[in-house]
Order: sequence, then structure tokens, then C-alpha cells
Amino acid sequence: MACQLRYQILKHKLAWSFCLMALLLSAPVQAFEFQDATGKIHKLEDYKGRWVLVNFWATWCPPCLKEIPDLIALYESRKDIMVIGVAMDSGDPQVVMDFVRSMSITYPTVLGNREIASQLDDISLLPSTYFYDPDGNPAARQLGIISRESIETFIESKSSKK
Repeated sequence: MACQLRYQILKHKLAWSFCLMALLLSAPVQAFEFQDATGKIHKLEDYKGRWVLVNFWATWCPPCLKEIPDLIALYESRKDIMVIGVAMDSGDPQVVMDFVRSMSITYPTVLGNREIASQLDDISLLPSTYFYDPDGNPAARQLGIISRESIETFIESKSSKK
């Protein structure tokens, strides 16, 4: 009788363990792996030690276009920030790449879609920006337009707390 009771308890513990593991494995993964338009793979883990900013945008989105010069300036002037742009245009990729050239976007551009975006979130608004701290942890999310000043203020506020 005692053996049977121990067996039942062990069986329940194993069932709970498997349920917990399934929950943990199904939790949203915050890391990402994107292939940019040049074929280069970008993984969150590749940028340890730097702030990472992933910006979802589209060529037809006026607020997106307004923030691009600030993102270019950050990428070019601050070595502690990595910017990755994910273009959510559903049309011809050549239109996106022509636009990237015309705007002189120097940071990596990923030709995005829902599957690519789902690595981070269900993107429902453009622009949407996701920040990761230098340790690779999610730090913030901004729905809507963002500026260089707001990004630098955010980074300074987080850096001063260390």
C-alpha cells in the first residue's frame, strides 16, 4: 500500500514537471535571429555588451520615415548601440531596398513579415521599437515614433542605475 502511494505521488510529480517544462518551453522567446537583405545573420547574442534596438517600420508609414534619420545618427555615432531595421512592407523587396539607398540607411535592414516579427511580438503598430540591454535582456518597447533624444535619455537613465 505504501509503495503504491509513493508510486502515485511520483507519477503526479513527474506529470507536474512535464507540464512546467512545457510551459517554460512555450513561453515567448526574447532572442531573435534575423537575416538582413545582404544575407548576414543577426542574433541578439552577437551583440552582447551593446544596446540593441530593433525597429519595425514600412516605407508607407510617415512616422516611421520621420524617425529613420535619428536611427541612422545613433547607429553611426554610438558604438554602444546596434540598430536593426525590419521593413514590414509586403510588396516588392526591390522597392524597400531602393528606399533604403535613397534614405542612406546604413544600419542592417531585414525584409520582414509576420513570421519574422513573431520572434519578438505580434506587431500591431508601426513603428514599433524593441530595446535590449547590453546583457541581452529585454529593456523596453516603444509603440509609435521614437527619437534619438528619447533613446539616449532612456539609456542614460538605465546606465545611471547600475
